[in-house]
Amino acid sequence: MTRRPLALSPSRVGDYRQCPLLYRLRAIDRLPEPSTVAQVKGTLVHAVLEELHGLPRERRTYPTAVKMLVPHWDSMRAEDPELDNLVPDTDRQDFLVAARDLVKGYFLMENPEGFDAEACEKFVDLTLPNGVPVRGFIDRVDVAPSGEVRVVDYKTGKKPAPRFAGQAMFQMRFYALVWWRLFDHIPEQLRLMYLKVRDDLVLSPTPAELNYVEKDLGRVWAAVGEDARSGNFAPKTSKLCGWCSFRSVCPAFGGTPPEYPGVPPEFS
Repeated sequence: MTRRPLALSPSRVGDYRQCPLLYRLRAIDRLPEPSTVAQVKGTLVHAVLEELHGLPRERRTYPTAVKMLVPHWDSMRAEDPELDNLVPDTDRQDFLVAARDLVKGYFLMENPEGFDAEACEKFVDLTLPNGVPVRGFIDRVDVAPSGEVRVVDYKTGKKPAPRFAGQAMFQMRFYALVWWRLFDHIPEQLRLMYLKVRDDLVLSPTPAELNYVEKDLGRVWAAVGEDARSGNFAPKTSKLCGWCSFRSVCPAFGGTPPEYPGVPPEFS
């Protein structure tokens, strides 16, 4: 299998800030992690909304979207049989009902028959002017007839309290920066749609904000490089350790990480 070069995404930046060792185990060692019900539910809902926006306007209805849930779930199960253990038959109905409620939340927030998306699940991959490689997927991009751009991200979990919304806002500004560098146009609006609570967070980025994000990414990439060359990705404990998949190999909890695979080519 061809090794994908290292790059920063909102998730990987969040990993490194939370715990450098977590970043290493995910991005460099690429250790497998078990999926969670919340993750696969989010994947299912994202897949349904992507297909929905590919339909003609008159077919973008709530009943149509609900009918997509089971076929998409069956397709996911066929690709990953472990999902049958994660969501056994006894839990299947409740799981699908919860996914349906998230889809309903989407329709209560906007009418997809009233506009056409420019792109859904758009993969972006580039190197910023400061030399930092970045990549990721943008859930949806809308372009108005007048040219204004809106970047949209669907959230299927809880809406964080304002003091904990920093990572979500960073993610949206990250993608606004990427769009700016790709197309020389700063999106006029960034919208996070929290489907579970049927509420959103809307931002209008400025050049100053996005320049700061770019410099911040440069600092994170430089720190990753220092750790990569030394092999010393130090663990950092926090309340989030209780949900970490790698506690068994974490020195902070008496574990031993796998042997360091060596300096990645990006930093050698």
